[in-house]
Amino acid sequence: MLTVCKVTLGLVALLLLSSVKADEEPVLSVGEILERANRGIVRGADEPTVVGDIAVGDANGRNADPCTSTSCKWPKSSDGLVYVPYHIANHFNARELQVIQRGLDSFAAVSCIRFVPRYNERDFLSIESQNGCYSWVGRLGYSQTVSLDRSGCIYHNTVQHELLHALGFNHEQTRSDRDNHIRVVWENIIDDMKYNFDKIATLNQGTLYDYDSVMQYHRTAFSKNGKPTMEPIPYIGRKDMNETHF
Repeated sequence: MLTVCKVTLGLVALLLLSSVKADEEPVLSVGEILERANRGIVRGADEPTVVGDIAVGDANGRNADPCTSTSCKWPKSSDGLVYVPYHIANHFNARELQVIQRGLDSFAAVSCIRFVPRYNERDFLSIESQNGCYSWVGRLGYSQTVSLDRSGCIYHNTVQHELLHALGFNHEQTRSDRDNHIRVVWENIIDDMKYNFDKIATLNQGTLYDYDSVMQYHRTAFSKNGKPTMEPIPYIGRKDMNETHF
């Protein structure tokens, strides 16, 4: 995960979600957008193995969390800020670039993270339109792809979601402590999608579980029958559920 900067994941993700402008907010949740954009994708020979929307390099890395080690951290500068260099490929149009830039800039208002255009830094994010929406988790080293497919990934919260992966954050429902906060309804999940709910040995550092996070998939994610695949603990009544994005 990235170096701690006084702002927890829950606060960052919640504030980022609330910053979305109405004219950029999609009808679907970020989880639904990712499911739709990545469904049936055939990736190129030069692309990594992708599990859900996380690049893992090979299929054996499915349950790996490289960000339990210090090697994946984006370093903190002497001024207390974390600078993450990026390069945006030249195949996005003006509207798409505006959405991507807003996503990059939104972190500065609520955290010590600063996404900055790459000059000559060795390690940087290469934001491209590859096949689907995906990112590596944490700092990989050298150029690492953040894929924002032009055909379905260019939304404010989707950009934030993939950038949070690049900063070292996993999906909320895969947290090591998730069983204290949600109940996974395994019988409602599509069989070959159950890996999306495998727990990871994450370092949560005391951050609260955030049902409203852009990293939390919607409660019917990967459902085979339209019924919930996740339920909050303790159960949140229908009135309260309607006030959240989960």
